Amino acid sequence: MIVPTQDRDEVLPGGGRAPPEWHTLSPEEVRRELGTGPRGLSAEEAEARLKRYGENVLQEEKRETRLQVFLRQFASILIVILIVAAVISFFVGEPQDAAAILIIVVLNAILGYSQEWQAGEAIEALRQMLVQRAVVVRGGKQQEIDASGIVPGDLVALEMGDRVPADLALVEATSLEVDEAPLTGESSPVDKAPGPLPSGTALAERSNMVFAGTTVVNGWGRGVAVATGMKTEFGLIAGLSQRVRAEATPLSRQMDVLGRDIGLIAVGIAALAIVVGLLQQREFLEMFLIGVSLAVAVIPEGLPAVVTLTLAIGIKNMLRRNCLIRRLPASETLGAVSVICTDKTGTLTKNEMTVVRVRTPENEVTVTGTGYAPEGEFLRDGSAVDPLDDPGLRQFLRAVLLCNHATFAGDGAGEWRIFGTPTEGALVVAAAKAGLSREGGPEAVREFSFNSTRKRMTIVYREGDGDVAYVKGAPEVLLSRSSRLLRDGSVVPLTDDLRDAILRDLREYASRGLRVLGAAYRPLPDGLPRTAETVEEDLIFLGFAGILDPPRPEAAEAIRLCRSAGIDVIMITGDNPLTASAVAQELGLSSEGALVGADLEAMTDDELEQRLRTTKVLSRVTAEHKLRVIDLLAREKAVIAMTGDGVNDAPALKKASIGIAMGIKGTDVAKESSDMVLVDDNFASIVAGVEEGRREYDNIARFTRYLLSSNVGEIVAIVGGLLMGLPLILIPVQILWINLITDGLTALALGLEPAEQDVMQRRPRDPDESILTRSAFLVILILGIWLGLLTIYVFSGLYEVDLDRARTMAFSGLIIFELYNVLNFRSFRFPLHRIGFFSNPTLLLAILGSLALQALVVYVPIFQDFLGTAPLTLADWGLLLLLGLPVLLVGEVYKALRLRFGREGPDAGERRTPG
Repeated sequence: MIVPTQDRDEVLPGGGRAPPEWHTLSPEEVRRELGTGPRGLSAEEAEARLKRYGENVLQEEKRETRLQVFLRQFASILIVILIVAAVISFFVGEPQDAAAILIIVVLNAILGYSQEWQAGEAIEALRQMLVQRAVVVRGGKQQEIDASGIVPGDLVALEMGDRVPADLALVEATSLEVDEAPLTGESSPVDKAPGPLPSGTALAERSNMVFAGTTVVNGWGRGVAVATGMKTEFGLIAGLSQRVRAEATPLSRQMDVLGRDIGLIAVGIAALAIVVGLLQQREFLEMFLIGVSLAVAVIPEGLPAVVTLTLAIGIKNMLRRNCLIRRLPASETLGAVSVICTDKTGTLTKNEMTVVRVRTPENEVTVTGTGYAPEGEFLRDGSAVDPLDDPGLRQFLRAVLLCNHATFAGDGAGEWRIFGTPTEGALVVAAAKAGLSREGGPEAVREFSFNSTRKRMTIVYREGDGDVAYVKGAPEVLLSRSSRLLRDGSVVPLTDDLRDAILRDLREYASRGLRVLGAAYRPLPDGLPRTAETVEEDLIFLGFAGILDPPRPEAAEAIRLCRSAGIDVIMITGDNPLTASAVAQELGLSSEGALVGADLEAMTDDELEQRLRTTKVLSRVTAEHKLRVIDLLAREKAVIAMTGDGVNDAPALKKASIGIAMGIKGTDVAKESSDMVLVDDNFASIVAGVEEGRREYDNIARFTRYLLSSNVGEIVAIVGGLLMGLPLILIPVQILWINLITDGLTALALGLEPAEQDVMQRRPRDPDESILTRSAFLVILILGIWLGLLTIYVFSGLYEVDLDRARTMAFSGLIIFELYNVLNFRSFRFPLHRIGFFSNPTLLLAILGSLALQALVVYVPIFQDFLGTAPLTLADWGLLLLLGLPVLLVGEVYKALRLRFGREGPDAGERRTPG
């Protein structure tokens, strides 16, 4: 006996040959190659092979533990810097500073952990996609076993509703149709039948094989297992997905760069201050304390927590827009997307086959309504007609209804479901729109099933005293077996001219990407043998229907909005190019033709990269093709979103900058590989998600710049005082209070700023562009220096009289100046009267809350002892409010002038999309 192999790199021990291309072999050759027969394997042989090849299961990617998810929250340069600052603070005798910093760090980690763990609860998707039970033939007996026990060479039985448990080479099949959409993206069920195919036949066209994870939707069959577990096509994609490493998000990269720069600046300024102080003959301990104060001043301690909280709030906003974010940074990444690579089936379309046209020999009608709801009209030249008043149309619809096994039902809430193949379901629904049903109809007496060789199906009914055969199938096949047609209510000869005209109409339907199905009938003479060959001759041709998977109504508008937002959309599908191009055209997705998988393989990377600039429809593609396209787009610095719902989408979902899985029709594999799940499967929700993501990034940029301007003010105050020979203006605990409490509250409120009106008319930002652009850095520097000089001015006039009061005035003054300043950072494009002073009420509450907290710090004894403050008079508060007012007024004048002369401010982000 030849020992089988399923390993694609393994050499057969017996024959020294590599495993064959299974689709090129006949059923007899498959059996011989795998050492099996019509009786299947023996129990002993099956057990031996199970030991050799292992169980028919997928190797699961090791999931992060709770501890790993928690520790990952500390994998940020800014967080590391904060931890180092806490350690230093502790060893220089400032344990309260160390405790405050560590509390913020831990709370930040807890928040990030809770969001990610809740969003990423184990789905265990890959294992769930394999069926739990399967029927095999062993030792001549049919038996049900655990699907994990299937081995290469097993004879597996399949029937309607089964999920295929392994890759099988078919040896028997009757009317077998399989839904391969989760694997190949093909929207229509695929006809399956045994028989060899040419070498190199594409996966989606291997009609003599069925693959693990797909579903039988019609007929029955038997196949020999040729691959199990990770060796199946499903397993290869799963392995490919596991090998793909997720890319760091643009925000993560920018925050790491910012953290590194801040760390270097903190060390540099602290060291420089210590050197300057020592040159001034100051005590080393005093200078070390000043150095620590400066390091604390440089680091925006509240920034990581504010970013995390803003992203967490953004996740809740996204969920309200039907976008479920699985990882915190993904919400912001969506706002940076410049290319969306989208699947077609179930994403841009409804994944519900629908009859849209019917062509009878005398005329054509358009059928309205989409999906499986039995609601719609029949239109001729734009006017509604009663299909039952048209003899030809009525007979066509009756024929496709009777030659059919599908049924449909509603759930009472407006959702309709098909039981049977989607194509047969579409025909039944079309008949129901005309008011026809099989209820109370004639009795079926004989059936000749469909297969990929016959390309037709016939059911014979007893009507009155005779039998009538109703036939449906490929129109060209029915035409070849027809001698007559029904026209104007009469049966007339089918002439060559009429046949040629019908074939021209068929080609026109196909060019529109429609799936075409014809119908015919024949009253059977008494005494005619009831065989397929005799019954399916001398047919009366009735016409054909054009069927498609209709685009989602909102998808066209979503694509238009993507275009206005400067986002490129590329359709990547496993479906045929004609159908894909037709859908793209209907949705307004302009493309110079379509590329198929073979075209991609024939092109160099440079050629494909060039072609992708004009061709936006890719069809008959594999998982490897999708990864290649994403790699080429990434080479051009694109931020790529990949949407999908099938197993075949999983590797690309993981590789893309942000993977977006469908929530309703998406496979668990796709969801597990994604960063975001569309709860309603609505492509338009992506646009809402992009808007929210852009708002989040704009706000992160705003409060980052605001916090840094505050830090510059603290540095200027401390360094300026040092150079002027003044005592330490702000002690470390006061700086921590400003950075964590005052700035933290207002920065978080700034993160709730509403989106600007033109947020979706801007091109996507450059992912490599720093949050600190040149103009933004200049504004931060100017405002920070101003705040610092005002603080020095307040301190210098009082410190010789009362150091504690002078320090409290500087401390409270800097806070008041920053509260004025936060209003500047709401927008650098529009003055407050344009964006609305009360449009962010949370910020106003944060400002009032910060002032109230500062009053507590100044007047409550326990806070006075902790923060080194002294009481202030009402006149002191009035002076500070007056000194800070110009900070806001000058900012408003600046914005008004820039707006008047048509220039953008430093937080404008990206330029508007032309047009």
